[in-house]
Amino acid sequence: MNAGVNQERLMKVLLGPIISEKSAQVADQSSQYTFRVTPTATKREIGQAVEMLFDVKVDAVQVLNVKGKAKRFGARLGKRPDWRKAYVRLAPGNEIDFGGGA
Repeated sequence: MNAGVNQERLMKVLLGPIISEKSAQVADQSSQYTFRVTPTATKREIGQAVEMLFDVKVDAVQVLNVKGKAKRFGARLGKRPDWRKAYVRLAPGNEIDFGGGA
């Protein structure tokens, strides 16, 4: 772990995994896992956070900004907040289990 990296910051970078049919399919096909991350997170921070929390080796990180949907609340128009998503590809032989076994 780099000495210049704040471990407290890394603990706050990942907000949680995204568990959906699409993310499960991506995980099976290409060993990529999907996380919701803070809007200010960088690729390097996301990779280091995943390595630290799950004890795996990260190969690559792709990040995208998701625009919030426009919604109606009765007669008022509103908008859900924008958020950030990260696809994390693990090195071969690494795996994360989110407890989906039955």
